[in-house]
Amino acid sequence: MYKILEAKELADSIYEFVVKAPNVSANCQPGQFVIVRTNEDSERIPLTICDYDREKETVTIVVQVIGAGTYIMKDLKTGDSFCDFVGPLGRPSELIDTPIDELKKKKILFVAGGLGTAPVYPQVKWLHEQGVDADVIVGAKTQSLIIMEKEMEAVAGNLYITTDDGSYKRQGMVTKVIEDLYAEGKEYDLCVTIGPMIMMKFVCLLTKKFNLKTIVSMNPIMVDGTGMCGACRLTVGDSVKFACVDGPEFDGHLVNFDEAMKRQQIYKTAEGRAYLKDKEGDTHHGGCGNCGGEK
Repeated sequence: MYKILEAKELADSIYEFVVKAPNVSANCQPGQFVIVRTNEDSERIPLTICDYDREKETVTIVVQVIGAGTYIMKDLKTGDSFCDFVGPLGRPSELIDTPIDELKKKKILFVAGGLGTAPVYPQVKWLHEQGVDADVIVGAKTQSLIIMEKEMEAVAGNLYITTDDGSYKRQGMVTKVIEDLYAEGKEYDLCVTIGPMIMMKFVCLLTKKFNLKTIVSMNPIMVDGTGMCGACRLTVGDSVKFACVDGPEFDGHLVNFDEAMKRQQIYKTAEGRAYLKDKEGDTHHGGCGNCGGEK
């Protein structure tokens, strides 16, 4: 069992849990995720690591209530426990393997949408700890859905917040902020964007015009977290990839977002999953690299 040391509601239907997980905290890196089960009968839920403390042996996750499994989580309190807390899984951010001297020469922009603020935070924090400043754009539908503002402000070079309805700070989509920054003379060498699929798609369409390399995290399409369910299959350039084992981060300009979003809708029903399995054959699963899953 994995004890919850701290539990709190960050915003409407968004909850933060600080969990005692020595093995995960000792080995995780920004960009990776864990698989969590509340109890033995719960579904397995992949959640991106929001923060970690190696000395305190803790890992922080942020959960949005969107289904049965996360609905159960919302009632957990400090002192309760998770049945399973498995990880770290997935590949760390490519920033981790980049020489610090090179990172210090780059102008880096992070774009977070909604819950995407949580997985953006550990990357920006890690850069800050290495002496590398990065600008951050955080967007949400309305002020009440802005999370981790103080934490992000403490590690970002510049923090730009925007809301769709104009209830807080700027008004408009995150893409409008990018356009405004470039109009003001700002230029960047790398963009990392994490959030809803549709947001990441339009960020990539815009950054392609600026010839700005853009990394996206495809964690929104993960289900099983091991490559065996076929849910997070996507096309990146000319290759079939699986977000949970090959990612979750990819070159956003190579991701076929339209295909991924359409496939995500089809996958929701048993009939749709059967259709995809028949259509995709041996590339439907990806546990060990297009192995065919249960074959």
